[in-house]
Amino acid sequence: MINRAKVAVVGVGNNVSALVQGIAYYRDSGSLVGIRRPVIDGLGVGDVDVVAAFALSDQKVGADLADAIFMAPNNYPRITTSLPPTGVRVQRGLTDETGVERVARALAGAEAVLYAAPSGLPEVARAYAEAALRAGAAFVNATSDVVARDPQCLDRFEAAGLPLLGDDLTSQFGTSIVHHALLGLLEERGLTLVSSYQVNLGGTEDFRNLTQNGGGKMVSKLNALTGEQSTRDKVQMAPLGYLSQLASEKVVYLNVEARSWGGTPVSLDVKLKVHDPSGGAGVTIDLIRMAVGALRSGRGGYVAEAATLLKSPPGTAH
Repeated sequence: MINRAKVAVVGVGNNVSALVQGIAYYRDSGSLVGIRRPVIDGLGVGDVDVVAAFALSDQKVGADLADAIFMAPNNYPRITTSLPPTGVRVQRGLTDETGVERVARALAGAEAVLYAAPSGLPEVARAYAEAALRAGAAFVNATSDVVARDPQCLDRFEAAGLPLLGDDLTSQFGTSIVHHALLGLLEERGLTLVSSYQVNLGGTEDFRNLTQNGGGKMVSKLNALTGEQSTRDKVQMAPLGYLSQLASEKVVYLNVEARSWGGTPVSLDVKLKVHDPSGGAGVTIDLIRMAVGALRSGRGGYVAEAATLLKSPPGTAH
Protein backbone atom coordinates (compact mmCIF):
# COMPACT_ATOMS: atom_id res chain seq x y z
CA MET A 1 0.00 0.00 0.00
CA ILE A 2 1.35 3.42 -1.00
CA ASN A 3 1.99 5.84 1.86
CA ARG A 4 0.50 8.99 0.37
CA ALA A 5 2.33 12.29 0.69
CA LYS A 6 0.75 14.69 3.16
CA VAL A 7 0.93 18.36 2.19
CA ALA A 8 -0.34 21.62 3.68
CA VAL A 9 -1.20 24.45 1.28
CA VAL A 10 -0.82 28.16 1.96
CA GLY A 11 -3.16 30.14 -0.24
CA VAL A 12 -6.43 28.78 -1.63
CA GLY A 13 -6.42 30.54 -4.97
CA ASN A 14 -6.51 29.34 -8.55
CA ASN A 15 -3.20 27.48 -8.36
CA VAL A 16 -4.38 25.38 -5.43
CA SER A 17 -7.74 24.87 -7.15
CA ALA A 18 -5.95 23.45 -10.18
CA LEU A 19 -3.76 21.27 -7.95
CA VAL A 20 -6.57 19.86 -5.77
CA GLN A 21 -8.85 19.21 -8.73
CA GLY A 22 -6.02 17.67 -10.72
CA ILE A 23 -5.04 15.26 -7.97
CA ALA A 24 -8.67 14.05 -7.79
CA TYR A 25 -8.92 13.85 -11.58
CA TYR A 26 -5.80 11.73 -12.02
CA ARG A 27 -6.59 9.57 -9.00
CA ASP A 28 -10.04 8.72 -10.38
CA SER A 29 -9.22 8.45 -14.07
CA GLY A 30 -5.74 6.96 -14.15
CA SER A 31 -5.06 9.27 -17.10
CA LEU A 32 -1.50 10.32 -17.93
CA VAL A 33 -2.50 13.22 -20.19
CA GLY A 34 -0.39 16.26 -19.32
CA ILE A 35 1.92 14.24 -17.03
CA ARG A 36 5.69 14.06 -17.55
CA ARG A 37 6.65 12.10 -14.44
CA PRO A 38 3.95 9.54 -13.55
CA VAL A 39 5.93 8.43 -10.50
CA ILE A 40 8.50 10.26 -8.36
CA ASP A 41 10.07 8.51 -5.40
CA GLY A 42 7.28 5.92 -5.48
CA LEU A 43 4.52 8.54 -5.48
CA GLY A 44 2.03 8.88 -8.35
CA VAL A 45 0.25 12.14 -9.16
CA GLY A 46 -2.80 10.93 -7.23
CA ASP A 47 -0.80 9.90 -4.18
CA VAL A 48 -0.93 13.29 -2.50
CA ASP A 49 -3.35 14.27 0.28
CA VAL A 50 -3.90 17.86 1.39
CA VAL A 51 -4.09 17.76 5.19
CA ALA A 52 -4.19 21.48 6.03
CA ALA A 53 -4.97 24.74 4.22
CA PHE A 54 -4.53 28.42 5.05
CA ALA A 55 -6.10 31.53 3.53
CA LEU A 56 -7.03 35.10 4.48
CA SER A 57 -10.43 35.39 2.78
CA ASP A 58 -13.23 35.54 5.36
CA GLN A 59 -15.41 33.58 2.96
CA LYS A 60 -12.90 30.74 2.55
CA VAL A 61 -11.80 30.46 6.19
CA GLY A 62 -13.85 27.73 7.84
CA ALA A 63 -15.04 26.24 4.55
CA ASP A 64 -14.17 22.75 3.36
CA LEU A 65 -11.27 22.93 0.91
CA ALA A 66 -13.42 21.30 -1.79
CA ASP A 67 -15.79 24.26 -1.59
CA ALA A 68 -13.25 27.02 -0.96
CA ILE A 69 -11.34 26.41 -4.19
CA PHE A 70 -14.42 27.45 -6.19
CA MET A 71 -15.18 30.61 -4.21
CA ALA A 72 -14.70 34.03 -5.79
CA PRO A 73 -12.42 35.53 -6.85
CA ASN A 74 -11.13 32.10 -7.99
CA ASN A 75 -11.96 31.55 -11.65
CA TYR A 76 -10.16 28.34 -12.62
CA PRO A 77 -12.67 26.04 -14.38
CA ARG A 78 -13.98 22.77 -13.01
CA ILE A 79 -11.98 19.90 -14.50
CA THR A 80 -13.62 17.14 -12.47
CA THR A 81 -17.25 16.58 -11.56
CA SER A 82 -16.36 14.29 -8.68
CA LEU A 83 -14.84 16.20 -5.79
CA PRO A 84 -16.27 15.07 -2.45
CA PRO A 85 -15.68 17.01 0.78
CA THR A 86 -12.05 16.75 1.86
CA GLY A 87 -12.63 17.12 5.59
CA VAL A 88 -9.98 19.85 5.57
CA ARG A 89 -11.29 23.15 6.89
CA VAL A 90 -9.45 26.23 5.66
CA GLN A 91 -7.69 27.96 8.55
CA ARG A 92 -6.85 31.63 8.86
CA GLY A 93 -3.41 32.39 7.54
CA LEU A 94 -0.66 34.77 8.60
CA THR A 95 -0.44 38.45 7.74
CA ASP A 96 2.96 38.97 9.39
CA GLU A 97 5.49 37.10 11.56
CA THR A 98 3.09 36.78 14.50
CA GLY A 99 1.17 33.53 14.78
CA VAL A 100 4.00 31.31 13.56
CA GLU A 101 3.66 28.92 16.50
CA ARG A 102 -0.11 28.58 15.88
CA VAL A 103 0.54 27.62 12.26
CA ALA A 104 3.36 25.26 13.25
CA ARG A 105 0.94 23.36 15.53
CA ALA A 106 -1.61 23.19 12.72
CA LEU A 107 1.02 21.64 10.45
CA ALA A 108 1.27 18.52 12.62
CA GLY A 109 1.22 15.52 10.30
CA ALA A 110 2.14 17.46 7.16
CA GLU A 111 5.30 16.29 5.42
CA ALA A 112 5.54 19.32 3.15
CA VAL A 113 4.19 22.87 3.04
CA LEU A 114 3.34 24.37 -0.34
CA TYR A 115 3.56 28.16 -0.20
CA ALA A 116 1.27 29.37 -2.99
CA ALA A 117 0.07 32.68 -1.55
CA PRO A 118 0.37 35.84 -3.67
CA SER A 119 3.93 37.00 -4.34
CA GLY A 120 5.19 40.26 -2.90
CA LEU A 121 4.98 39.39 0.81
CA PRO A 122 8.51 38.17 1.64
CA GLU A 123 8.11 38.52 5.41
CA VAL A 124 5.00 36.33 5.33
CA ALA A 125 6.72 33.76 3.11
CA ARG A 126 9.62 33.50 5.57
CA ALA A 127 7.17 33.26 8.48
CA TYR A 128 5.58 30.18 6.91
CA ALA A 129 9.04 28.75 6.25
CA GLU A 130 9.77 29.22 9.96
CA ALA A 131 6.52 27.43 10.83
CA ALA A 132 7.51 24.53 8.57
CA LEU A 133 10.91 24.34 10.29
CA ARG A 134 9.28 24.16 13.71
CA ALA A 135 6.83 21.51 12.48
CA GLY A 136 9.55 19.37 10.87
CA ALA A 137 8.12 19.72 7.34
CA ALA A 138 9.70 20.35 3.96
CA PHE A 139 8.94 23.72 2.36
CA VAL A 140 8.12 24.39 -1.29
CA ASN A 141 8.07 28.07 -2.30
CA ALA A 142 6.06 28.50 -5.51
CA THR A 143 6.33 32.31 -5.37
CA SER A 144 9.04 34.78 -6.37
CA ASP A 145 9.60 35.86 -2.75
CA VAL A 146 13.11 35.12 -1.50
CA VAL A 147 13.19 32.04 0.71
CA ALA A 148 15.48 29.35 -0.73
CA ARG A 149 17.79 32.09 -2.05
CA ASP A 150 18.31 33.30 1.50
CA PRO A 151 21.55 31.53 2.55
CA GLN A 152 20.69 31.68 6.25
CA CYS A 153 17.26 30.14 5.71
CA LEU A 154 18.70 27.44 3.46
CA ASP A 155 21.40 26.60 6.02
CA ARG A 156 18.78 26.21 8.75
CA PHE A 157 16.71 23.79 6.67
CA GLU A 158 19.81 21.80 5.78
CA ALA A 159 20.92 21.61 9.41
CA ALA A 160 17.43 20.41 10.39
CA GLY A 161 17.43 17.73 7.68
CA LEU A 162 14.42 19.32 5.98
CA PRO A 163 14.15 19.92 2.21
CA LEU A 164 13.70 23.49 0.92
CA LEU A 165 12.60 23.88 -2.70
CA GLY A 166 12.32 27.30 -4.35
CA ASP A 167 12.07 29.96 -5.41
CA ASP A 168 9.32 30.49 -7.99
CA LEU A 169 8.25 27.57 -10.13
CA THR A 170 8.70 27.49 -13.89
CA SER A 171 5.29 26.78 -15.41
CA GLN A 172 4.82 23.46 -17.21
CA PHE A 173 4.51 25.28 -20.55
CA GLY A 174 4.50 29.01 -20.00
CA THR A 175 6.24 32.21 -20.94
CA SER A 176 9.59 31.54 -19.30
CA ILE A 177 10.12 28.02 -20.63
CA VAL A 178 9.14 28.97 -24.20
CA HIS A 179 11.16 32.19 -24.19
CA HIS A 180 14.18 30.43 -22.70
CA ALA A 181 13.99 27.72 -25.36
CA LEU A 182 13.88 30.29 -28.16
CA LEU A 183 16.88 32.19 -26.81
CA GLY A 184 18.75 28.91 -26.37
CA LEU A 185 17.97 27.92 -29.94
CA LEU A 186 19.45 31.17 -31.23
CA GLU A 187 22.68 30.48 -29.37
CA GLU A 188 22.77 26.85 -30.47
CA ARG A 189 22.35 27.80 -34.14
CA GLY A 190 24.88 30.61 -34.03
CA LEU A 191 22.58 33.62 -34.37
CA THR A 192 23.31 36.85 -32.53
CA LEU A 193 20.56 38.22 -30.31
CA VAL A 194 19.77 41.87 -30.93
CA SER A 195 16.78 42.29 -28.62
CA SER A 196 13.82 40.40 -27.17
CA TYR A 197 10.75 41.17 -25.11
CA GLN A 198 7.72 39.53 -23.59
CA VAL A 199 4.27 40.86 -22.70
CA ASN A 200 2.11 38.94 -20.21
CA LEU A 201 -1.64 39.45 -19.79
CA GLY A 202 -3.77 37.49 -17.32
CA GLY A 203 -7.07 37.52 -15.44
CA THR A 204 -6.47 35.73 -12.12
CA GLU A 205 -6.24 37.43 -8.73
CA ASP A 206 -2.62 36.28 -8.53
CA PHE A 207 -1.97 38.11 -11.76
CA ARG A 208 -3.74 41.23 -10.51
CA ASN A 209 -1.60 41.17 -7.37
CA LEU A 210 1.56 40.92 -9.47
CA THR A 211 0.67 44.06 -11.40
CA GLN A 212 1.02 45.87 -8.06
CA ASN A 213 3.79 43.80 -6.44
CA GLY A 214 5.66 42.48 -9.48
CA GLY A 215 9.21 43.66 -8.84
CA GLY A 216 10.45 40.34 -7.51
CA LYS A 217 8.58 38.48 -10.24
CA MET A 218 10.41 40.43 -12.95
CA VAL A 219 13.76 39.51 -11.43
CA SER A 220 12.70 35.88 -11.19
CA LYS A 221 11.58 35.82 -14.83
CA LEU A 222 14.95 37.19 -15.94
CA ASN A 223 16.67 34.54 -13.83
CA ALA A 224 14.76 31.88 -15.77
CA LEU A 225 15.61 33.38 -19.15
CA THR A 226 19.19 34.55 -19.08
CA GLY A 227 22.52 33.59 -17.64
CA GLU A 228 25.10 36.06 -18.87
CA GLN A 229 24.68 39.78 -18.22
CA SER A 230 25.20 40.54 -21.92
CA THR A 231 22.07 38.53 -22.74
CA ARG A 232 20.08 39.86 -19.82
CA ASP A 233 20.62 43.45 -21.01
CA LYS A 234 18.96 42.62 -24.34
CA VAL A 235 15.78 41.11 -22.90
CA GLN A 236 12.94 43.31 -21.66
CA MET A 237 9.78 42.58 -19.70
CA ALA A 238 6.72 44.75 -20.12
CA PRO A 239 4.79 45.39 -16.89
CA LEU A 240 2.26 42.61 -16.26
CA GLY A 241 -1.25 43.44 -17.44
CA TYR A 242 -4.44 42.39 -15.65
CA LEU A 243 -7.59 41.82 -17.74
CA SER A 244 -10.44 40.27 -15.76
CA GLN A 245 -12.15 38.88 -18.88
CA LEU A 246 -9.25 36.48 -19.41
CA ALA A 247 -10.24 34.65 -16.19
CA SER A 248 -7.66 31.91 -15.52
CA GLU A 249 -6.12 32.17 -18.97
CA LYS A 250 -2.86 33.96 -19.72
CA VAL A 251 -1.98 35.48 -23.09
CA VAL A 252 1.68 36.05 -23.87
CA TYR A 253 3.39 37.85 -26.72
CA LEU A 254 7.07 37.15 -27.39
CA ASN A 255 9.37 38.91 -29.81
CA VAL A 256 12.93 38.00 -30.78
CA GLU A 257 15.15 40.06 -33.07
CA ALA A 258 18.45 38.55 -34.19
CA ARG A 259 21.15 38.60 -36.85
CA SER A 260 22.22 35.60 -38.89
CA TRP A 261 24.89 34.99 -41.55
CA GLY A 262 26.23 38.21 -43.00
CA GLY A 263 24.32 40.30 -40.47
CA THR A 264 20.97 39.67 -42.16
CA PRO A 265 17.94 40.17 -39.85
CA VAL A 266 15.74 37.47 -38.31
CA SER A 267 12.49 38.40 -36.55
CA LEU A 268 10.18 36.07 -34.65
CA ASP A 269 6.81 36.82 -33.00
CA VAL A 270 4.96 34.23 -30.92
CA LYS A 271 1.57 34.26 -29.19
CA LEU A 272 0.95 31.75 -26.41
CA LYS A 273 -2.36 31.18 -24.62
CA VAL A 274 -2.58 28.87 -21.61
CA HIS A 275 -4.51 28.34 -18.38
CA ASP A 276 -1.92 29.75 -16.00
CA PRO A 277 -2.95 27.69 -12.92
CA SER A 278 -2.72 24.45 -14.92
CA GLY A 279 0.87 25.24 -15.79
CA GLY A 280 1.62 25.84 -12.14
CA ALA A 281 -0.08 22.66 -10.91
CA GLY A 282 1.71 20.55 -13.52
CA VAL A 283 5.00 21.53 -11.89
CA THR A 284 3.87 21.84 -8.27
CA ILE A 285 2.82 18.20 -8.18
CA ASP A 286 6.41 17.23 -9.04
CA LEU A 287 7.96 19.63 -6.52
CA ILE A 288 5.75 18.27 -3.73
CA ARG A 289 6.68 14.68 -4.51
CA MET A 290 10.39 15.57 -4.73
CA ALA A 291 10.18 17.35 -1.37
CA VAL A 292 8.43 14.45 0.36
CA GLY A 293 10.77 11.92 -1.25
CA ALA A 294 13.79 13.88 -0.03
CA LEU A 295 12.27 14.20 3.46
CA ARG A 296 11.62 10.49 3.70
CA SER A 297 15.17 9.69 2.61
CA GLY A 298 16.68 12.14 5.09
CA ARG A 299 17.97 14.72 2.61
CA GLY A 300 17.76 18.27 3.90
CA GLY A 301 18.38 21.61 2.22
CA TYR A 302 18.08 22.30 -1.48
CA VAL A 303 16.93 19.42 -3.69
CA ALA A 304 19.10 19.69 -6.80
CA GLU A 305 16.79 17.69 -9.08
CA ALA A 306 14.19 20.46 -8.73
CA ALA A 307 16.40 23.00 -10.53
CA THR A 308 14.74 22.66 -13.95
CA LEU A 309 11.33 23.30 -12.36
CA LEU A 310 12.33 26.59 -10.73
CA LYS A 311 12.92 30.10 -12.04
CA SER A 312 15.13 31.26 -9.19
CA PRO A 313 16.89 28.45 -7.33
CA PRO A 314 19.59 29.21 -4.74
CA GLY A 315 22.46 31.23 -6.21
CA THR A 316 20.35 33.30 -8.62
CA ALA A 317 19.68 37.02 -8.30
CA HIS A 318 17.13 38.53 -5.93
